[in-house]
Amino acid sequence: MHRDDLTRRWFLACLTAGGGAGLLTVSSSTPLAQDRQLALTPHCLDDEPTPAQTEGPYFTPHSPERRHLRKPGDKGIPFIFSGAVVTRSCRPIRSVLVDLWHADSTGVYDNKGYRFRGHQYTDAKGHFRFDTIVPGLYPGRTRHFHVKYQAPHQPVLTTQHYFPNEPENARDRIFSPLLLLRIVRHPIMMGSFVTILDLA
Repeated sequence: MHRDDLTRRWFLACLTAGGGAGLLTVSSSTPLAQDRQLALTPHCLDDEPTPAQTEGPYFTPHSPERRHLRKPGDKGIPFIFSGAVVTRSCRPIRSVLVDLWHADSTGVYDNKGYRFRGHQYTDAKGHFRFDTIVPGLYPGRTRHFHVKYQAPHQPVLTTQHYFPNEPENARDRIFSPLLLLRIVRHPIMMGSFVTILDLA
C-alpha cells in the first residue's frame, strides 16, 4: 500500500475514533483551542512529574527559535502541538525552553539542518505552541515527538509524546501511555499535553 494511502487511513481512523468531534483520548492534558487558555487538570496536585524518556540518536542542539516548523509545500498532515508547563502544585512556569524535533512525513529526520526542529519559551501562563505536521513512521518506532523542557536554572527534562490509537504503540518498546497527547480537530488536528516539572 502506498504511504500516502496509509497516512489518509490513519487520519480517518483517528477522526472516527474521536466520535465526530475529533476527540481521541483522555490524558492528563486538555485540548488547547487555537488562542484559548489551556485548562489544567483539576487533579494535578496528585500527579507525578512527567516521566523522562530517551533522547534518541537524532537530537541536534541549537535549533532555531520559532513557532512555525511547517513550511509551504511540506508534505504531511498539518498538526498543532501545544501545551502548558506547570509545577507539581499546578503553577504555570514561564520562560521554559521547549525544544521540539521529529521526523518528516516519511519517517526521516533532517540530521544536517533544522527541518522540523525548533524551540520556543513558554509565556506567562506556561503555554507553548508549534505549527508542524504529523510525524511519519520508521522501523521499530511508533509515531512520536521528541521534546526537551528546561525551566530557568533547572535540569532538562527530555521526553517523548505519543499519538493515541496508533497500532505501533503496542510494539514500541519505550512507548508509555503516560505520555499520550490529547487530540482534537479544531479545525485541523491539534495535540496537547500538560507537562509537570519536578518543582514545588
